[in-house]
Amino acid sequence: MSYVASGGEFDRDTDYITTRITADGRDGYPVEPGRYRLVVARACPWANRTIIVRRLLGLEGVLSIGFCGPTHDEDSWTFDLDPGGVDPVLKIPRLKDAFLKRFPDYEKGITVPAIVDEPTGQVVTNDFAQITLDFSTEWTDHHRDGAPQLYPQELRDEIDEVAQRIYTEVNNGVYRCGFAGSQAAYDKAHDRLFRALDWLSDRLENQRYLVGDTITEADVRLFTTLARFDPVYHGHFKCNRQKLSEMPVLWAYARDLFQTPGFGDTVDFVQIKQHYYIVHTDINPTQIVPKGPDLANWLTAHDREQLGGKPFGDGTPPGSTREGERVPAEHAA
Repeated sequence: MSYVASGGEFDRDTDYITTRITADGRDGYPVEPGRYRLVVARACPWANRTIIVRRLLGLEGVLSIGFCGPTHDEDSWTFDLDPGGVDPVLKIPRLKDAFLKRFPDYEKGITVPAIVDEPTGQVVTNDFAQITLDFSTEWTDHHRDGAPQLYPQELRDEIDEVAQRIYTEVNNGVYRCGFAGSQAAYDKAHDRLFRALDWLSDRLENQRYLVGDTITEADVRLFTTLARFDPVYHGHFKCNRQKLSEMPVLWAYARDLFQTPGFGDTVDFVQIKQHYYIVHTDINPTQIVPKGPDLANWLTAHDREQLGGKPFGDGTPPGSTREGERVPAEHAA
C-alpha cells in the first residue's frame, strides 16, 4: 500500500461516518451505559485522543474499549493483541467486519477510533473529532465525580478556533510532510508545520494551557502529536528542523501534560514506533524499527506550575488505569 502522495501534496480523506451518539438519540443511537464499544489503536494519534478523554471523564464503566494491534494491512485494523486474534466482545477479527455489518458496500478507509453498537455489531461512527466532543457534552450524566470541563460552553468558540488550526497545521501537518510526493510539496509542508509550532510556542510561553486556565479539548488534540514527534515524526516524516526536545516551551508543555494522570499513562511508545515504521513500507521499506530516542526525559521536571492554572480546575484527576487497559511498563517512558 502506498501512502506517499503521487501528485506531490498529501490531501487527507476526511469523509467519516457522521452518525452521533447523543443524549436524545436523534440519530438513532442514544447514550446508554454498556451498549457501545470504543475501538482504538494505541499507535494512532486520533484514537489516542479518545482514550485520554474517556479516562479523564471517567467513562470506563459505561463505554467498553477494544484495542487493535499497532499494525494493519491494506484492508483493516485487526485485533491481533487478543487471544485468537478476535475481539472478546464483538467476536470479530477485523474492524472492517463492523463497518460492513452496517454498510455492506462500504468502500472508505477503515479507521480508528470507531464506536461499535455491541447488540448489532455495527459501526456507529468513526468521526474522531466529534467523538471526543460528544464524550464531553452528550455523556455528561455518566461523567465521574470531579471530571474536568474539557469543552466548557464559555470557551467553545476559542477552543474550536485553536483546535482547527492545530488540526490543519500540526496534527495533519506532520503527515503532509511525511507523505509529500515531491521536494516542493515537502518543503512547503515543512515550513508550514514549523510556523504553526512557533505560533504555539509563543502562545504557551506565558500560559500553562492553550485555552483558559485548565486542560481543554485543545490540549488533548495537540498532545497526541507532540508525544509522537521525536519517536516518529522528526525522523520518519522528516519534520526535522528541530526535535520537540529542542523546542523549550513546547517540550516543557508536553512534559507537563505527559505527567498529568490520563495523558502519559495512555501512551505506548513501542506500539507507536511499530505502527509507523512497519506499516509505511513506501517510506521505510526495510520495516526496521529504530531503538531510540531515549524516553526517560519525559519524566523530568517541567516547571510549568509557576504559570498558574490547575489541570482539572475545581475537579480531580482520574484514578488508576483499569486492569487490562494499562500500557505495559516496558512500553512507557
